[in-house]
Amino acid sequence: MQLDKDSAALTARLVTATQALVGDVSAARFGVAVSGGPDSMALLFLAARAFPGRVAAVTVDHQLRRESADEAAMVARWCAGQGIDHATLTPDGAVEGNVQAWARAQRYRVIEGWRVRAGIDWIMTAHHADDQLETLLMRLNRGSGVAGLTGVRGRSGVVIRPLLGVRKAALQRLAQVEALPHVHDPSNADPRFDRAALRAALADAPWIDVAAAARSAAALAEADAALDWSVAALAQAHVRPDGAGWRLERTDLPREYLRRLLLHMLALAGAPAPRGDSLDRAIAQAGEGRQASLGDWLIRGGKAWTLHPAPPRRQSCGMTPD
Repeated sequence: MQLDKDSAALTARLVTATQALVGDVSAARFGVAVSGGPDSMALLFLAARAFPGRVAAVTVDHQLRRESADEAAMVARWCAGQGIDHATLTPDGAVEGNVQAWARAQRYRVIEGWRVRAGIDWIMTAHHADDQLETLLMRLNRGSGVAGLTGVRGRSGVVIRPLLGVRKAALQRLAQVEALPHVHDPSNADPRFDRAALRAALADAPWIDVAAAARSAAALAEADAALDWSVAALAQAHVRPDGAGWRLERTDLPREYLRRLLLHMLALAGAPAPRGDSLDRAIAQAGEGRQASLGDWLIRGGKAWTLHPAPPRRQSCGMTPD
């Protein structure tokens, strides 16, 4: 049957992609992050087929919607019927700032604790090629450089995303054909969220080659890794301690190298990475032999560039009129 062949082909692709990300998978144990949506249910189904007896599932109930507990219970019931261990986790912190950013941070935090307790080697998430395209376009719209345009990383620490080359439609077809229980999170279509608005716009742009965009993101990820490798060697050769700060002894380098070396120096100083284009402005000023502020740090140009704590700001002690 054709549908069985499609399922087998996706399973084989999952194995190949996982091996490419982590190497030897012969004894590895995998945890699958499952929200209850069709994508993550399809990933769980494929992973259980690809690595039988070595897969567990975890669902994080953020308790942001009334339906979330029922959705987690749906996943738990399906797992019980398949003989797959399942855990439902809830964040223990109050919602802060951007809701989606908070939920993402909490999700990865509690999943990591579960992974360690359960003796899991790798966490799989169901990010796919369509997610990759959306991420690329969102970052292009924000003016991201090479690192940002790598999109969703195939591997981040112990988290792997082996479906980045697979279209969302293929995963949804699998969920339907295999009668996998699933739900659709309404926030995925809520135009108040940037990603949902972009997703709606892309639905009217069939000329975009999603698979090609995913390949471009993978190529950029390789280029970014190569840059990091060469920057490490440059930093070892040319970045030195300088009193309370750091000194870059070689500055006749391409701009991208200077950008990354300054970020390296800021990291050594324990300073946060600058936002927006402030780093590029500082590089331009240093290149002209001038100085620029980067938060609480001061970069000075010249033959060598130095990074030191900025002097304390003067505070006015004048009297205010009545």
